[in-house]
Amino acid sequence: MHSALTDETDTTGRLRIVPANDAPFADVVAVFGTKGDPAHCWCQWFKIRGSDWRSVDDDGLRDRLEAQLAASDAGPGMLAYDGDTPVGWCAVEPRPNLVRLARSRLVAGGTAHPDFADPDIWAVTCFVVPRAYRKRGIGRALAAAAAVYARERGARVIEGYAVDVSFREKHVAAELFHGTVAMFEAAGFAEVARPKPDRVIMELRLSD
Repeated sequence: MHSALTDETDTTGRLRIVPANDAPFADVVAVFGTKGDPAHCWCQWFKIRGSDWRSVDDDGLRDRLEAQLAASDAGPGMLAYDGDTPVGWCAVEPRPNLVRLARSRLVAGGTAHPDFADPDIWAVTCFVVPRAYRKRGIGRALAAAAAVYARERGARVIEGYAVDVSFREKHVAAELFHGTVAMFEAAGFAEVARPKPDRVIMELRLSD
């Protein structure tokens, strides 16, 4: 049985985080919602090659995520709860599952681990927190929980592809789904490369 993780920044003591494959899929759906980018992606962007992306509609993407949750004990995500209410999602799993990462100039040009077939290198690629629950430390807690989850499953290193918000005065939520530098730093990650002024590859070594 997987243990829940608690966000130490949550002063109410009500925040808990569990592997999403231990949660009802209806709770995942509640976080992704029916509008906005999450409901049109379902964390499948990095898993489907570009030539095939347009052939899968929103329902098909949602079905793919549901099947992945049912089939794997190594990802693909964590779910945060405030009490019994699902309030956040974080995508985390081994990099070999994310076929687009190797084709990303930002990632391939900055990672310290160029072997994208190595199952011991994991990645945190996406955060979804509904508007009503933002600015509560949920993203930081999810990043920390993702690292614990990856370590428990044998990961040697976990990466994130963060946005440095200090380079622009304002960012819309759709631009921050990768997570921010501050979120990853709070979870123990450190900067290892900066392929663009506002994009940073963060890394946490989990074992030697």
